[in-house]
Amino acid sequence: MSLTLSMAAFALAASISPGPVNIVALGSGARYGLRASLRHVTGATLGFSLLLLLIGLGLHELLRYWPAMTQVLHAGGVAFLLYMAWKLASDRGELANSSAPAAPSMLAGATLQWLNPKAWLACVAGVGAYVGEGETALLWQFTGIYFVICYLSIASWAWAGSVISQYLGNRHRVRVFNRVLAALLVASALYLLLA
Repeated sequence: MSLTLSMAAFALAASISPGPVNIVALGSGARYGLRASLRHVTGATLGFSLLLLLIGLGLHELLRYWPAMTQVLHAGGVAFLLYMAWKLASDRGELANSSAPAAPSMLAGATLQWLNPKAWLACVAGVGAYVGEGETALLWQFTGIYFVICYLSIASWAWAGSVISQYLGNRHRVRVFNRVLAALLVASALYLLLA
């Protein structure tokens, strides 16, 4: 297997698997449609790519010197997941109308990646596996491959949500769907607390 193919396989496995960013993309796609959800997808992809690049350029060394920062990021990520879960669980299931809140923004997508311990682990593991010698050209290659695969992976979750939306024709079904997504986010947060 070539290095490029190996990088792509790693990126796909890490990006397509369920996690907080993909759960939010699924919910956004179901609620607002694919087009409106692409802001979240773009922000999450840009946020992840920047994190990957910075870790490859040495951000992980900074965290070694300040281990408390890792705990702050971990706690912030758990808190953000619980906040997102609360917002989903308390949603009234209003179908598209002018008073409904807007789809997640680019900034929300990027922020969710930076507070997502799964993203940090994927970045550290990926950099360690593919850019261990600190070769800048390899880091840029890996980041470029990851950007494309991450975008397509998160977008596929948003697309799946938009497909599911045809079955969410009333407020009750939307509320049930949102509560299932909220439970998944709480489960993610609990896993992070116990891991």
